[in-house]
Amino acid sequence: MSTKQCAVLVLLSAVIIQPTFAQSTKYPERPIRLIVPFPPGGSVDVTARLVGPKMTELIGQQVIIDNRTGASGIVGTSAVARSDPDGYTLLINTTPMVTNTQMYSKVPYDLKKDFSPVILLSSTASVLSVHPSVPAHTVKEMIQLAKSKPGALNYGGAGVGTNPHIAGELFNLLAGTDIVAVQFKGGGPALVGALSGEVGISFSAVAGAVSYMNSKRLRPLGVTSLKPIAALPTVPPIAKTLPGFEFTAWFAVMAPKGTPADVIAKLNQQFSKAMSSPEFVKRFEAEGLEVIGSTPEQLGAHLDAELKKYERVIKERKMKAD
Repeated sequence: MSTKQCAVLVLLSAVIIQPTFAQSTKYPERPIRLIVPFPPGGSVDVTARLVGPKMTELIGQQVIIDNRTGASGIVGTSAVARSDPDGYTLLINTTPMVTNTQMYSKVPYDLKKDFSPVILLSSTASVLSVHPSVPAHTVKEMIQLAKSKPGALNYGGAGVGTNPHIAGELFNLLAGTDIVAVQFKGGGPALVGALSGEVGISFSAVAGAVSYMNSKRLRPLGVTSLKPIAALPTVPPIAKTLPGFEFTAWFAVMAPKGTPADVIAKLNQQFSKAMSSPEFVKRFEAEGLEVIGSTPEQLGAHLDAELKKYERVIKERKMKAD
């Protein structure tokens, strides 16, 4: 091949490659859709609606919160797995993204093959609380009451394998109780069920539930973290009464597999920037959320660890969705 021919090929390659490179470097050029696979009012939705406006401000494009509910988060999660890997459709999810793969015989997504980690935004403890009609004022009294009435008490779940369900069954496993899960269509509806007295017990995320405890519409008994939390400073950890009990929900942003690395990097950078502003940290703490802000690699390692963590409780409590 002559020098002239080589030069022509190089020029043609540059012409072909340039539009793709330009498109990636200009990202984002239109609104981004952040899929929340649960109904409004739950902890995932609260987190998305806190971070969404700040991201809109930082990236110069609107971040649209889109609630796609159903099947313990599977409907919305699967929708993102099937989306174009262009950075314009993202997922915010929590524990069920992992536990669904262990509880359903078949899930229409593969955690490793269908998603690219973006960032672990934050975590939150849950809080064991009761409707005022339930005669328990401490975790110890709750355990005694449950043991005296096996199968008679119930708690609200947000769907099979969701955060309240995992926390509730971990409590049953360690306490030797049989408190029955009543499944709602999300964390928001489950919280409403507890407020109305439809269920007597709640393992709700602190985010979104603090105000109801401050107004005494729910009575908090214990938090699921190992230490007290700023949003509920006088509520003791459940682990003080029930050694070994710990449950912390987390909130992660994922993109469809194949999303360009530079787009993932830009998203991680901007989400990290949003989460690190002092006013944002303060606002999250008021909702009982702890800011994390991870690298994509750290989120990937976290998801691997979560798969192993919940294997025991799912197996021993025979938590199957089908």
